[in-house]
Amino acid sequence: MSATCVILDIGGVLEITPDTGWVRRWDGRLGLPPGTVNERMRDVWQAGSVGSISEQDVHRQVAARLGLDGPRVEAFMSDLWDEYLGTSNDELIDYVRGLRGTCALGILSNSFVGARERETERYHFDELVEQIVYSHEIGIEKPDPLAFEAACATLEVLPEHCLFIDDVAANVEAAREAGMQAHLFQDNARTITRIAAHLDTGRAR
Repeated sequence: MSATCVILDIGGVLEITPDTGWVRRWDGRLGLPPGTVNERMRDVWQAGSVGSISEQDVHRQVAARLGLDGPRVEAFMSDLWDEYLGTSNDELIDYVRGLRGTCALGILSNSFVGARERETERYHFDELVEQIVYSHEIGIEKPDPLAFEAACATLEVLPEHCLFIDDVAANVEAAREAGMQAHLFQDNARTITRIAAHLDTGRAR
């Protein structure tokens, strides 16, 4: 339980995930006022993020609530995953890959049912870090302190030996309250510098 540890978020950190406007486009395609799709789907999105609904049931709810047939459900979900998965932050991923064997490495991500399979296929995060803790698999989302406890327990590390990196300020603050070091991701250069400093401190322990 003494390993120096780095735990990273995925969306906005390891993945570059700008707003693609896909939901607004679907509002328009369906002739609905702006915001209607998200309003109708809000509880489904929440259920998917904590794993209380299956991916198959998400598809059923999309069909029922938006009046879409099978092919259009597939098109809708394809647009969702295109934004969700974004593109890889290659510079940071390459840096983290170079850390393997020097510290414990993990991911803690607020996620959606189906994310593990898609991110493994596209980005191989399972080969980048030792453990991935997804909110849809543990039923808990950041900034709940239990999410950070789950990540540390899964990696078998102490919170005070961990640096957590996220692009959401509330999650960074919650990690600090849980006893971890934490860094708000803004760009790769500052994040890499912060990780290096954390590892130097760990080596000095």
